[in-house]
Amino acid sequence: MPGGWPRISYQDWAATCDTLHAHTQLLGKLAVALAPPEPQLQHAALRLSARGWETAPLPAPDGSGSLVIALDLHAHDAVVEHSAGPTQRVTLTPDQPVGTVTRGVMEAVRQLGGPVEINPTPQEVPWSVPLDEDDEHSRYDADRVATYFAAATQAALVLAAFRAPYRGRSTPVNAWWGSFDLATSLFSGRPADPPSSDFIMRNAMSAQEVAVGWWPGDLRYGKAAFYAYAFPAPEGFSTASLSPAAARWDEALGEYILDWEDVCASPDPHAFAVEFARAAFRHACVVCAWDPALAASAEGRPPPVV
Repeated sequence: MPGGWPRISYQDWAATCDTLHAHTQLLGKLAVALAPPEPQLQHAALRLSARGWETAPLPAPDGSGSLVIALDLHAHDAVVEHSAGPTQRVTLTPDQPVGTVTRGVMEAVRQLGGPVEINPTPQEVPWSVPLDEDDEHSRYDADRVATYFAAATQAALVLAAFRAPYRGRSTPVNAWWGSFDLATSLFSGRPADPPSSDFIMRNAMSAQEVAVGWWPGDLRYGKAAFYAYAFPAPEGFSTASLSPAAARWDEALGEYILDWEDVCASPDPHAFAVEFARAAFRHACVVCAWDPALAASAEGRPPPVV
């Protein structure tokens, strides 16, 4: 069983990664359909748990209680659980097409919680075949998934440690099914003008924030990495030299990047990655003119109550 800080290369598991990404889209679309709307689309976010990706408890459509839909990356099943106890599973192996899994999960949700419909068109991905018709994405290598999950777990713990002392509004460590990344956002309390009228942009990007996250790589950037950005970012945001020294600004992505390989090679990967998150946030607070007291709280000043 992979553990610790395993190396992960997108090229090595791209087909499985895309299949897993498509499965998370199903969970996210069920959250969109069933959860009460929240600011910055927080109701649509998923969580990384000790077993994989999962929704928050969602209201059952028939009013009978709540549902949690999960990807169990130990058993390699999609799981639908009702708060009253009944559970149904849909296997992800061996190499089950996304369409097959989607139809099985939707049937389980309807049987346990009542009627529900989703928009099956995938979002923020290079393909457009509806989830319930997708027979193209089927590759599921359980060993590659286990390696990814071990890496994602360590990344989530870094983001949680970075977020913990902050005394302003912040998000949990979200698992985002559109971009297939993990991220936490810290907010200054000021509003912001969304960058476009697109539905996601006008709802998700309506407040001043600094986001720090991690992804396992994709077609744009084929390596696992931590990232950080500020919104809105003023002129000069990209000019900082952050610590650790391996951190850098990526012009194409418009974000500060710390490659996973550099993290894994450090003597203390957790501290190395937390240092990057705090350095990026510290820089953003200065150039974006955040309240200094609010910014200092992310460094543990004043310390949390113990």
